Amino acid sequence: MGMNAIRATPGNREDERPAGVSRKVGVAAAIMMASILLSRIMGLVRDSVIAALDGTSLAVDAYRVAFVVPEILNHILASGFLSVTFIPILTRYLNDGRADEGWRVLSIILTLFGSLLVLLIAAAMFWTPALIDLLAPGRDDPLFTSLAVRMTRIILPAQLFFFAGGLFAAVQFARERFFIPALAPLIYNLGIILGGVLLGSRLGMEGFAWGVLAGALAGNCLLQFFGARAAGMRLRPVWDWRHPDLRRYILLTLPLMLGLTMTFSMEIFAKLFGSYLPAGNIARIEYAIRIMMALVAFFGQAVGVAVYPYLARFAAGDRLAEMNRLLNQALRYIALVIPFAAVAMAVRRELVFLIYQRMRFTAVDTAATADILGFLLVGAVGFAGQTIVNRGFYARQNTILPTVYGSLAVLISLPVYYVGMRTMGASGIGIAIAFSAVAQVFFIYMIWNRQSGNRESTGVYGFYLKMVLMALPLFFLLDAFRNLVLAGIDAGTMGGNLLSLILVGALGTVLMLVSARMIGIEEMNDLVRTLRGRLGRG
Repeated sequence: MGMNAIRATPGNREDERPAGVSRKVGVAAAIMMASILLSRIMGLVRDSVIAALDGTSLAVDAYRVAFVVPEILNHILASGFLSVTFIPILTRYLNDGRADEGWRVLSIILTLFGSLLVLLIAAAMFWTPALIDLLAPGRDDPLFTSLAVRMTRIILPAQLFFFAGGLFAAVQFARERFFIPALAPLIYNLGIILGGVLLGSRLGMEGFAWGVLAGALAGNCLLQFFGARAAGMRLRPVWDWRHPDLRRYILLTLPLMLGLTMTFSMEIFAKLFGSYLPAGNIARIEYAIRIMMALVAFFGQAVGVAVYPYLARFAAGDRLAEMNRLLNQALRYIALVIPFAAVAMAVRRELVFLIYQRMRFTAVDTAATADILGFLLVGAVGFAGQTIVNRGFYARQNTILPTVYGSLAVLISLPVYYVGMRTMGASGIGIAIAFSAVAQVFFIYMIWNRQSGNRESTGVYGFYLKMVLMALPLFFLLDAFRNLVLAGIDAGTMGGNLLSLILVGALGTVLMLVSARMIGIEEMNDLVRTLRGRLGRG
């Protein structure tokens, strides 16, 4: 969607000419965008079910904290980075016609790191009570600790499925196959929903934890295994510590294991600082994050996944100018998240009401979650932008610089977390998350430009400034329209909130399109043309 705006420079091969790369990136982006958008919608449905059944209870806080230890294990093994670290290695073998050696390297990584992960999972299960006390130090409640420990132990084995499935998905991405990996998050979220619905009456929030385990096994591991086999993967246990590409993989992955990435730090610090707030605030922060990340996924995650194989191909051919052009054009498309975030900010209360407020999720919860969401949306552009900028470094097999500068940005944000939590509670944590996201992507892009000699970066900075100048009056106009013109609409009913959302959203869309046409934002016009074309074909 809108990816016709992203073009590359002609290459030596027919399928690397501008039209060919643009078309293939567009198809890949469309597949991943549909998958990620549907996954985020299912994620919101999942959280809506959680909110209805348990609201912002102590059990929901414990369920959220139960993901922290598994998230740390996932980070230690860099499972979330398998695609970006392994794809360049495998791509080189495939391009050189040495697929068998590529499968051998895959087997080595899966055998050795998989075995290490099994040992780490066993150790984490044994030390779970101590780890929960360390990671949520503000909660001195035996019931909270007991729930968090039990659900952590249920979720921990899922990390093995994520690790293996990440490698299987990387094989498919390297072969430019996106459909089966696109199904993984959908099945994962479906598993969580079914676990909660089918087991919740007997097990409470633990039913959702069992759903996590089942969804990870089915969607992220087994399905991806069959997809990778169909892409030609050959797998067998191999214990070879001396293979040069194992060392290369470790060198690429080690900085990612040690560094503090944007999403990882958000997941850890939101719970750590949130544990010092009254019960229910961790849940509210998480509910707000899920809405913000749905917007990020629509613009950022899908484009980043689709663009990366082509960045890796350009990097393998030492075609830096073409990398810069593709990366810059992708970032300009990502900038569209700014005015859309302004519209979402104007209707943040309506969004929270419609998604969550029912049964045990009260009007007080809606107001508090909406306040947090308003601050989080400021950082949406940072979360979307980092999906592109980091991949430029990863494509060149440089994981050190983005990790170092990203970690520095996280450390700089720690005082903001502390002061925000002490002065503004959960909303202050939302401010810290937004600050950290924007600071990280700015620092990392600045370093990329210096390292790559990116001469077109000034135009990207200017484009983002233009988006901000569009978004500010857009938000204030929509906020005034909502509070003055729509003041008579009943804000306590589903119908009233839905009507407000539709009217404010429609006005925001019109204002965005008019502004884009007036100031010549071709990316917005391209997005509209793409939508019209697809609706026409439909």
